[in-house]
Amino acid sequence: MMADETTEEKLAEKPEAKAAERRQPGRTVASRRLALTLIAGLLAVLGLAIVAQVNTRNTDEDLQGARQEDLVRILGDLDSRQERLRSELAALEDSKRQLTSGAQGKEAALAAARSRADELGILAGTLPATGTGLEIEFRAGTQPVTASTVLDAVEELRGAGAEAMQIGGATGGTVRIVAQTYFVDDGAGIIVDGVKLGAPFTVSVIGDPQTMRAALNIPGGVVDMVRRVDGTVVIRQPGEVRVTSLRQAVSAKYARPVS
Repeated sequence: MMADETTEEKLAEKPEAKAAERRQPGRTVASRRLALTLIAGLLAVLGLAIVAQVNTRNTDEDLQGARQEDLVRILGDLDSRQERLRSELAALEDSKRQLTSGAQGKEAALAAARSRADELGILAGTLPATGTGLEIEFRAGTQPVTASTVLDAVEELRGAGAEAMQIGGATGGTVRIVAQTYFVDDGAGIIVDGVKLGAPFTVSVIGDPQTMRAALNIPGGVVDMVRRVDGTVVIRQPGEVRVTSLRQAVSAKYARPVS
């Protein structure tokens, strides 16, 4: 008799359990969705980790395949850039101390404003500049030196801390290189900001000579590209580099300062 009662109780409980499950279908679906979302998130994180590991492994393999002198050159380039950034940071901190020094703050602020105006004039190409740097001559080989090669050189020099640049040709004069400068192929020559220059081309650049030289000579860089077509890149370091070509100041048409 007891066994029958137990069986009847179990049979009575099953419909109630099923009814409880039917009353909470939303929670079950939500739980499944949450679980799927967590799994997808974990897979995404795992994928990013794998990609990062592959990229790091590829970079390590590239460095392992480089020659010892190339590794020394790359390390020297990184050290020079780090030292340059430290010097800039120290100069900015010194300017901050002068501007907050009380009575001398007004004079320091005025001097800083004038210095900043000169720096912006050099960057915009509206003021001449002089200082240490390099003169880089590009001579054609079996193929002409292309506009893209010159642009790559300009970008490498900018990345190495170049502060002022101009380019000249055997014909066509010189053109100041600024942020808006463009380069276009034109037969054996190139067009720079609408001015046609004939080969060979010479870029005069002001900046740290050692860092810029290392940037140009990095494996697979500009010098290697020119040599592959039997061209020549001659890098000279005169006592003083003068960048005298100027550009007309252009007023912004759409941009306005944020007040």
